[in-house]
Amino acid sequence: MTVGRAVLTSSLIVGLYYVVPVEPGVTGLQLVVRLAVTLCVGVLITWLIARQVVAYLSRSTAASLSRLFTVTTAGVVTLALTDYVVAVSYPGQFVGLATRTDALYFAVATLLTVGFGDVHADGQLARAVVIVQMIFNVGVLTGAGSILGHAVSDRISARHHATR
Repeated sequence: MTVGRAVLTSSLIVGLYYVVPVEPGVTGLQLVVRLAVTLCVGVLITWLIARQVVAYLSRSTAASLSRLFTVTTAGVVTLALTDYVVAVSYPGQFVGLATRTDALYFAVATLLTVGFGDVHADGQLARAVVIVQMIFNVGVLTGAGSILGHAVSDRISARHHATR
């Protein structure tokens, strides 16, 4: 997977995020099914990220880095969608989270730990979701981001030394 393909795939993932149907008032079996699907997607993304980290560490290739970038994007988008579903399904759980862009903004702000307080978890369910999100961010996405950062730094350093 090339860098261009990774960017295109990540862009499509974000685009898909904006069109996934979400409606308020989902309860019962439909809610249980949606939660189960969300959990399965989260586990799948965690596994894919771990797999790409192992692939990168064993054979540092541009393809493994591109895949790592793509699955990291999918992880952030899944967290944003979870936040949005909670906000739509249970009004009052989040303050300032009314749109998908608000949810994506909140997921990225939480990942980067630069929360500004304009969007925040107010209800117990939202706080529980954000706790899981923070653990996922620290345990999975931060490790992936660190590897991506080191890989970029290593490539820049290698190019610099090659031109000398």
